Amino acid sequence: MRLSDTRTNSTSARPSASRIRTSHSNPSAFLSSSPRAGSYDSASGPCKRSAYSYPALWAAAHSPSSFSFTACSQATTGDVVSKQLGPLNSSTGLVSITVGGNDAGFADTMTTCAVQGESACLARVARARKYINTALPHRFDTVYDAIKGKAPHTRVVVLGYARFFKLNGSCSVGLSERSRAAINAAANDINSLTKKRAHDHGFRFADVNAAFAGHELCSGRSWLHSVTFPIDESYRPTAIGQSRGYLPVFSSAA
Repeated sequence: MRLSDTRTNSTSARPSASRIRTSHSNPSAFLSSSPRAGSYDSASGPCKRSAYSYPALWAAAHSPSSFSFTACSQATTGDVVSKQLGPLNSSTGLVSITVGGNDAGFADTMTTCAVQGESACLARVARARKYINTALPHRFDTVYDAIKGKAPHTRVVVLGYARFFKLNGSCSVGLSERSRAAINAAANDINSLTKKRAHDHGFRFADVNAAFAGHELCSGRSWLHSVTFPIDESYRPTAIGQSRGYLPVFSSAA
């Protein structure tokens, strides 16, 4: 559950009956930001689009004929539909997106867990999980339908969230083990829902958890930032998490 960013990228390609082959020379658009990865585009302001995020790294490696990176770190599904799909059109061949964490209340959940103790944390995570399993399916459908409407022939890669914590790991302070387990369970919920809804729409789901195994918080070799204030910069992939975690998973799926 990297319960926070939205990311989408697009390139042009010709669809076939079984799969869509991507031409990396065609136009490309990404809707994914990465606070705490560093080297931010000043024009992105509070959206914090980073040159070290996987969309920017992918574009640098493949040199698409055009590249749009419109993500925002605070975006919800509604923001994606209203503000981030402008670059998509009928020639778009590749789209990547991760969304849903902000809808489920990532920042508030993690703030509660960080400052109010185990009982409050468990209650807030339970509320987030209820939202994921009841309200979020319709919101996913709205976003995915909007992508299909603007780019009907595109290949869509929907990336999941990395689980935050290695349980029974090296952390001796901070959240309780029960709180960490609950947060990981919420990550499993949102990933399972994302996978199902992506498949229902004919999209490909890309799970990043195998790539992040052994690099969670409390692993001793984390590719995620720990808690900071403001809380929205916490629990995000580091630059290494982007380049060694998200980038290879996306590139393989694309």
